[in-house]
Amino acid sequence: MQVSFTQADIAALAAPLRTVGATTEVIRGIASLGSAREGDISFLGNPKYRPAVALTRASIVLLPPDYAGEPGANQMHMIVENPSVALARLCSRVEQALWPKPAPGIHPSAVVAPGASVAASATVGPLCVVESGATIGEGAHLQAQVFVGRGSAVGRDCWLMPGVVVCAECSLGERVRLHPGVVVGSDGFGYEFVKGRHEKVPQVGTVEIGNDVEIGSNSTVDRSRFEKTVVGEGTKIDNLVQVGHNVVIGKHCLICAQVGIAGSVTIQDFVVVGGQVGIVGHLTIGAGAMIAAQSGVKDDIAPKTSAWGSPARPILLEQRIWALRNRLPELFKRVDALELKAGVGKGAKKR
Repeated sequence: MQVSFTQADIAALAAPLRTVGATTEVIRGIASLGSAREGDISFLGNPKYRPAVALTRASIVLLPPDYAGEPGANQMHMIVENPSVALARLCSRVEQALWPKPAPGIHPSAVVAPGASVAASATVGPLCVVESGATIGEGAHLQAQVFVGRGSAVGRDCWLMPGVVVCAECSLGERVRLHPGVVVGSDGFGYEFVKGRHEKVPQVGTVEIGNDVEIGSNSTVDRSRFEKTVVGEGTKIDNLVQVGHNVVIGKHCLICAQVGIAGSVTIQDFVVVGGQVGIVGHLTIGAGAMIAAQSGVKDDIAPKTSAWGSPARPILLEQRIWALRNRLPELFKRVDALELKAGVGKGAKKR
């Protein structure tokens, strides 16, 4: 990664509340506190790394308002509201340089049906397929081998990375980012057992993705059996997530990797779902709820509560149960000793 930022560049992006110290270095790299060298910028995003700030060799360090230490020689501390957000804005500038949008237009190897509509400012990359009736909005960017099915809509400034599939009659809002291998609109998993065989239930609904949604690599959002599967505005979905048919996910949710959401689940706004969580069908997860990693959810979860475990329970209750589980070997020994003393149980002598 080759970067070059002056102090003025960084200040314009990070908007520091104040600066302490000074450096003559131009910033040429981004690094963790421990690995940073002269010419690097680093940040304190997690309080556990606070002791590393005094030892870092980074030329500029982004720090929270409550940090009170002094910078080293030829080093500047930039005090910002949120160091992680400030660094993210810097990385966004780097991202634009590393992966600039190509010039608008349709690559010669792409196949665009006569009935499709592609905005003049959009980019359709190599080996893409855009079927009849599909629309590609202003500034949208389809990288290589993207498929957009019949009647689907890709909104303004969307970014579809290599190998993305948007099946027929699905819609993406504005600024949607789909990472490699995402599939939107595959059939929902629906069968009825009839006369000794599994008979497929047709999935004739669609998928609606809201504005500013991001979906990680190889995740799947199934089309609904009828009506629509919905992912709400601002929601972020990690890699390898399965969203079943007729699921409705609200606004600004975070869904971590390897989550499986069965059909007809409603996840309300601002929910956080940890990695490898499984959610049984037809449940409601209330607004602002948090589900810890590897939980198995079989019941509704109330708004603004936290759950953990399999089956998932209120997190404080599950923590108490885990504490008791750790004592089970000791408790069994005590019970065996009591039974022996009382002359009952497996260890008792037969009369």
